[in-house]
This record gives sequence, C-alpha cells and structure tokens, in this order.
Amino acid sequence: MGWILLAVVVVAIWFVVSLYNRLVGARNGYKNAFAQIDVQLTRRYDLIPNLVETVKGYIKHERETLEAVIKARNSAVSGLKAAAANPGDAAAMTALSGAETQLGGALGRLFALAEAYPDLKANQNMMQLSEELTSTENKVAFARQAYNDSVMSYNNQREMFPGSVVAGMFNFTPAQLLEAAKPEAREAPKVSFT
Repeated sequence: MGWILLAVVVVAIWFVVSLYNRLVGARNGYKNAFAQIDVQLTRRYDLIPNLVETVKGYIKHERETLEAVIKARNSAVSGLKAAAANPGDAAAMTALSGAETQLGGALGRLFALAEAYPDLKANQNMMQLSEELTSTENKVAFARQAYNDSVMSYNNQREMFPGSVVAGMFNFTPAQLLEAAKPEAREAPKVSFT
C-alpha cells in the first residue's frame, strides 16, 4: 500500500512539474517572439531619421510634418523600450500600440507630402529608404503575428484546466496581444512614387 501511495505522489509531482515547465516554455516563447518584433521595430526606427534627412533637403517649409515624424518616432522608441522590459504586460503593449499608430499616421502624412515633390519622388535615397521601410513594415507584421500566436498559446495553456491550477499556484500572469489601436492603423503605410 505504501508503494502505491508513493507512486501516486511521484506521478502527481511529475504532472505538476510537467505543466509548470510547459507554462515556462510558452512564456519564454512569447518573450522570444516579442524580441523579433523588437528587432524589426528598431530597424524601422533607425530608418526614419535617414528618411527625414532625405526629405529635409526638398521640403524646407514643411517643418511641422518632419517634427511630427521625429516626435512620433521618439515616442515609439520609448514605447518599445517599455514593452521590451516586460513583454506581454497590458499597459506596455497598449502604449506601444498607441505610439505605433501615431508613428504610422505621421509617416503617412510625410509620404503624402512627398508626393507633391517630383524631384524628391525620383531621389534614389528616397526610393531606397521607402523600399526598406516597406520591407520592414512587412517583417513587423509577420513578427507581430508570430508574437500574438505565441501569446495565444501561452494564455491558452495558462487558462485551461489543469494548467490554470499550476498557473495560479506559481503566479503566471496573462500576456497581452500586440494589436493596432485603430482599424485604419492595421494597414501598412502606403508608399507610392508613381
């Protein structure tokens, strides 16, 4: 009888450890997925000053638009740093999403303004930066999708029984998806130099 009781205890401990390890693996998975977003957004933020410098030479009297892009970029960089410090945190993800929305709007205004300047549209640096930015936008979208998939998997493991019991015992908190704040912000900025 003692051996059966010991076997049941060992199996129960193994079961709890297994669930705990799966939760840790899922949490590390979404943190890694956020790190991929971090890489792509950092690349995007690094391209923006070059874009602004290229545009500055052609659009001297449109300081307001250029300053709005720089301000939105700086806000997005701060939001990314806060989110990177605690991926999955609801407040950090909401702040990053809002900053990204503002940046997308400012970039959209910048590209719309650039349409009025034929020399700027034909500038090789402008075309290359626009292409790199578009490519980076696509990579950000893929990284966001992978992150959100990882968060969903983690949250499912955390909320489903019996994982919910283990998650509650060891304080596994829910992770927040990274979503665009407004429906119109869900579309990549349209860049056209035709």
